[in-house]
Formats: sequence, structure tokens, C-alpha cells
Amino acid sequence: MSNLYGQFSALHQLREKAPVFVAVLFAVTAWASACNLLLPEDSFFHVSTFTITLLGKYLCYALLAMAVDVVWGYCGILSLGHGAFFALGGYAMGMYLMRQIGDRGVYGDPLLPDFMVFLNWQELPWYWLGFDSFWFAMLMVLLVPGLLAFVFGWLAFRSRVAGVYLSIITQALTYALMLAFFRNEMGFGGNNGLTDFKDILGFDLQADVTRVSLFIATALILALAYCASQLILCSKFGRVILAVRDAEARTRFTGYRTETYKVWLFVYSAVLAGIAGALYVPQVGIINPGEFSPLNSIEIVVWVAVGGRGTLYGAVIGALLVNYAKTRFTAIMPEAWLFALGALFVAVTLFLPRGLTGLVAGYLPGKRRKDDTLKEATA
Repeated sequence: MSNLYGQFSALHQLREKAPVFVAVLFAVTAWASACNLLLPEDSFFHVSTFTITLLGKYLCYALLAMAVDVVWGYCGILSLGHGAFFALGGYAMGMYLMRQIGDRGVYGDPLLPDFMVFLNWQELPWYWLGFDSFWFAMLMVLLVPGLLAFVFGWLAFRSRVAGVYLSIITQALTYALMLAFFRNEMGFGGNNGLTDFKDILGFDLQADVTRVSLFIATALILALAYCASQLILCSKFGRVILAVRDAEARTRFTGYRTETYKVWLFVYSAVLAGIAGALYVPQVGIINPGEFSPLNSIEIVVWVAVGGRGTLYGAVIGALLVNYAKTRFTAIMPEAWLFALGALFVAVTLFLPRGLTGLVAGYLPGKRRKDDTLKEATA
């Protein structure tokens, strides 16, 4: 009965927070954009283009954290490989941006990117064909991470791999991809990756208006992803997912093919991560194999744990807070950041198992009254 109460409580909080989350996100986005485009640089309230880019990057990380929270917080699948899906989406976008450079590159080749000319490639590889089209690139942003997640999930979940074993396998997957993308003969820029982008859809990537537009687009997609995730998790599918998390054997015994639910949720999560990577690349200006690093995937888990897994908005808050702290901390003591991150994760695990949102929620007025009502409904 306690598990049933926990499921109803989680779904109730998810429905309750969605309008607030979207309203706050849009308000902050509109305010920052207006302060950048409409106010002079010497104004106290002016928001610099650098800050806009930084906020856009944070929102990309927030979308990535939400993707991890969907499978970890609601289904109990601890993935340490979501950095791979993020990077694959980023590379798909990067390939499109490289094709848009044309003869404006260092070597002036209208077809081959500079790194291919430098490595004496004679023709464009077949898997680069079509990336001169924005919509084809966007299709690959969704398809490549989704297909990899489907194949991996189908093999892993059908074999009933779970727990720490699944986490290790996902980490091995992203490490293998990192080693592969570091190789020059793969045709993805090797160690340097893809960079020196010029424009997107004909708009200069260095222009203030383009930067603000990418920031707004990221906020809009984050809001849409939040609402889509809410609809999925509050549906019958979502209730089965919660049952799988709390008692998979019992759920399977009642007739549900639990591996099918887990595979499709894993695919959905991977697609969200790929979209986050695609939004990240034009704002940051580079994508390289370092994004596949297993350490990056572990860091994503820390964001979710700090914010509070199983809440969606908690994952977003955790990503924003930790990355802001990283920006400030690395400017002061860059070599000590990893130690601080590890200490933060240990502290949250020991003292705040529900994260910061769980801590705050416990002190909100009316919270206990709502919980009592839910307990009576599930009694």
C-alpha cells in the first residue's frame, strides 16, 4: 500500500508543478531575451550575449537531466551512458553545420570539411550525404540515438539485465563510442571534433539575434519535453512504469511485458538526450569525442540526484544549480571541481536522498494535508 501511495503522490506532484514550471521558464526566457536585445550595453539590466549563451547551455543540460530522470527516477533504470545519446545528437547537428560552411573553410573546398581536406580525403563519406539539409539532420538527431537505444534496450531488457550490471554496460557503451570517435578514419574530425561553424538556416551564429533565438528555441523545446513527459508518465503507460520500478516481478506476473515498457521509455529518453545535444552544439560552437566521456554521464546522474529524482522539475533545478556552481567554482579552483562534485554527490546521497526539491517540499505549507488526502484515497 505504501508503494501505491508513493505512485499516486508522484503523479499528483507532477500534474501540479507543470503549469508553474512552464510559466517560470517562459517568464525568465522572455525577460533575459528582452534585456539582451532591447537594453543598451551600459544599462544595469542588460544581459550580455555571453550570458544568453551560457543560459542556453544550461537549458540544454536541463533537458538532458530530464531525459535521465525519466528512466532513473520513474523506472529505476540507472543509465550511465546518456552522454552517448547527447553526443550523437550533437554530432548530427554538427555535421549539418559543417556542410553549411561550404567554400568558406580554411582550404576553400565547397564539399569537404577542412579536417577531411587536411587528412587527404578524396570524397565525402556516404554517411555524410544528406546533411546539407536541415530537416534530414533533424531526422538523424532523433533517429540515431533512438535506434541505438532501441537495439541496446531490446538486448539488455529482454535478457533481464538490471541494477549495477546495466549501469556498467551503459558506461561501457559510451566509452566504446568515445574511443571510436577519437579515430581520424571514422570521419568525424577525430580528437578535434567538429567546429568553426558559420551559420544555421542562413543566420549568422555569432549574431545576437541568432543567439537569443537559439536560447528561446531551447526553452520552448524544454517546456514541450516537460509537458510530453508529464503526459506519458501520468498515463496508463506511466503507471505501469512506476509499477515496474517498485515491483517489476509482480508487474510481470500480472501479465505486463515489462521489458517492452522499459525499452520504449529508454528510447524516448535517448531521443530527448539527442535533442539536447543538437541544441547544445550551435550555442557552444563545438562537438568533440570528449562529450562521450563516461565522466560526463556520471555527472548527469549527480545533477538529477541533487535536484531530486522522480520529479522532472527537480532534475531541471539540479542541472541548473550544479552547472552554475561549476561555472563559478572552476573559475576559482578548476583543479578541485571534481573533488567538490564527488563530495556533493556523497552528501546528497547520505543526507538528502530525495534531493533539494524533496527537502523544500517537506516544509511547504499544506504539503502534509495533501499527503494525508492521498493516503486516504489509496487506503
